[in-house]
Amino acid sequence: MIKILLVDDHDLVRTGIKRILEDVKDFSVVAEAKCGEDAVAICRKDAPDVVLMDVNMPGMGGLEATRQIMRMSENTRVIGLSMQSESPIPAKVMHNGAFGFLTKDAEPNEVINAIYKVAAGQKYLAPDIAQQVALGFLDMSDANPFDQLSDRELEITMMLIKGQKVPDIANLLNISAKTVNTYRYRMFEKLSVNSDVELTHLALRHKLITSEQF
Repeated sequence: MIKILLVDDHDLVRTGIKRILEDVKDFSVVAEAKCGEDAVAICRKDAPDVVLMDVNMPGMGGLEATRQIMRMSENTRVIGLSMQSESPIPAKVMHNGAFGFLTKDAEPNEVINAIYKVAAGQKYLAPDIAQQVALGFLDMSDANPFDQLSDRELEITMMLIKGQKVPDIANLLNISAKTVNTYRYRMFEKLSVNSDVELTHLALRHKLITSEQF
């Protein structure tokens, strides 16, 4: 039996995925979480086999939660979930230790197949996402400016555009507020923006987030 943890801040999304997985006899949804902090705590206690992890959540996002889970557990494997595929997100999620990545509009059979493969220790990316990750840097004329951010910079970017304050980000990531501001300054320089508002507009323009996520 493959034990699965569902992590998403939207109840409807978790309910929809759970209904798909409940029809598979080899699957057992053992827990649900609305944020990265709870996901890390559940994995520390119960060590599920597979975690379906929403990347963009309030509080600790999916990137940081994936990083922490993979550091503390050799047996738990993460599949990242996002509304976006045309962004640095898939590559960043995999770089942080995830075994797979799916978009939230993936077909039920693809979700089931991905879980089977990841539970067996194999990597899983949908063909179109795999091609995007592999070829993402070849066409520099269409380069996404967020590609140049480090994993930590991208994580802080996602938190800032969700409206989280510097002290809260520092607390969630276990770093100082001064360090967060240093990252923020570097991000602004790399992206040629001067404020969180400009950062958010740039993220919308390059499909790092969608307007529905606010």
